Amino acid sequence: MEKKRLVLKDEPILQHPFLLLLVIVLGFLIMDPFQWNPLGSHDFRPVRNDIASYKEVMKRWPRDNESRLGLGNLEFVDQVYGPESLEFDSFGRGPYTGLADGRIVRWMGENGKWETFALVTPNWSEKMCAKGKDSTTHKQWKNEPKCGRPLGLRFNRDTGDLYIADAYYGLLVVGPEGGIATPLSTHVEGKSILFANDLDIHKNGSIFFTDTSTKYNRVNHFFIMLEGEATGRLLRYDPPTQTTHLVLDGLAFPNGVQLSQDQSFIFYTETTNCRLMKYWIEGPKTGMVELVADLPGFPDNIRLNEKGEYWVAIDCCRTRAQEVLIHYPWVRNIYFRLPLPIRYLARIMGMRMYSVISLFNDDGEILNVLEDKKGVVMKLVSEVREVKGKLWIGTVAHNHIATLPYP
Repeated sequence: MEKKRLVLKDEPILQHPFLLLLVIVLGFLIMDPFQWNPLGSHDFRPVRNDIASYKEVMKRWPRDNESRLGLGNLEFVDQVYGPESLEFDSFGRGPYTGLADGRIVRWMGENGKWETFALVTPNWSEKMCAKGKDSTTHKQWKNEPKCGRPLGLRFNRDTGDLYIADAYYGLLVVGPEGGIATPLSTHVEGKSILFANDLDIHKNGSIFFTDTSTKYNRVNHFFIMLEGEATGRLLRYDPPTQTTHLVLDGLAFPNGVQLSQDQSFIFYTETTNCRLMKYWIEGPKTGMVELVADLPGFPDNIRLNEKGEYWVAIDCCRTRAQEVLIHYPWVRNIYFRLPLPIRYLARIMGMRMYSVISLFNDDGEILNVLEDKKGVVMKLVSEVREVKGKLWIGTVAHNHIATLPYP
C-alpha cells in the first residue's frame, strides 16, 4: 500500500507534462547555465535610486502634441557615426564632432566635405578603427578603448584650442590646427578617470568635466543605470598647476555640464536619476547643490544659447514598469538575470525610446519642449546647439545629425 501511495503521489506531475516543462524552464531561467543573461560576469549589485515619481513628473511636464522635433531634417546621413557633441569655432566653422570611430571631424562647408581634424591617440589606425556605419554598433566595442571615443567638445574662444572629453583617454586638448590631442588629465586623487563624458570651460581657464562612473566604462554604460550605482564625479582641471581636483562625488551617471552665462553656477545632469542639478561656484550659495528639475526621461548634454537659456537633450521616457524596478532593487536583480537580450527586457517594460529636447532658464523653468514621438529624426538624442536660427542636434547612437529652424 505504501508503494502505491508513493506512485500516486508522483502521478500529478507525470500526468501534467506542461507543468513539468514549466518547472524545467523556470529552473533553466533562474540557473542560466550558459550565462545568456545580459549581466554576464559583472558584479551586479543594484541599489535603490533617488528618483522622482514618474506620475508626478508627467503631471507637470508640458507636452508637444505637434511632435515638432519630428519635423527636423536629417543631415549627413551615413557620413558621421554617433556625433555626440557639436561645436563651432570662433570663425563660425563647423560643426566639429566626435565620432564612434575615435576621430574628431570638421565639416568644411556646403561645397566641401568632412575632414579628420583630430585624434585622441597616436595609436589610431584606419584598419583597426574605421568601421564606417558599424562604428555605432557592437562591432566597434572591442576596439573602442584603443581607438578612443570623443564625447564632449568645447572651444576655448580666446586661444582657439579644442578641449575634448574622451570616454577612455580622459581630458585632452588640441590646437586650432588639429592633429594628435595632448592628454591633460587621466587620474584624480590616485583613481583613474574611467569614463570622461562632458566638459565646459570657465573664464579663468579651469575646465569642469564629468567622470560618469568609477566602476563601469562607456562600453558597459548601460549597467550604470541598471545597477543604479553612484560613483560618478564632477571634476575640475586647473591648467596653471596641471592638476585635477574633485568637486563632487557620489553622483548617479553625471553626464552633461554647462556653466551659467554669469559663471556663478554649473548645471549638470544625472542620467540615472533623470534630473537636472545646479552646483554653485560663486556667491553666497557657493558649494551648495540644488535640484533644478525632475525630467521625464534620461538627460544627456546641456548647452547654452545666446539668450542665456539652456537646451537639455532627453532620451524619453520612463515607464511605470521601470519605476517598480527602480524602487525594488531585488526585483531588478532577478529580472536582469533572465537569459534574454537587454533589448527584449526593455521592451517588456514598455520602453520605446524617442527624443525630447527642452529649454530651461536659470531658475529651471521650462520655456519650451519639442518632441519626436515617432522617432522620425532620431530615437536617441545627445545634444542640442542653437546657432544662427537653427538647432543642431547630435546623437551618440545614430549615423546622422538633425537640424531644425528655430524659433
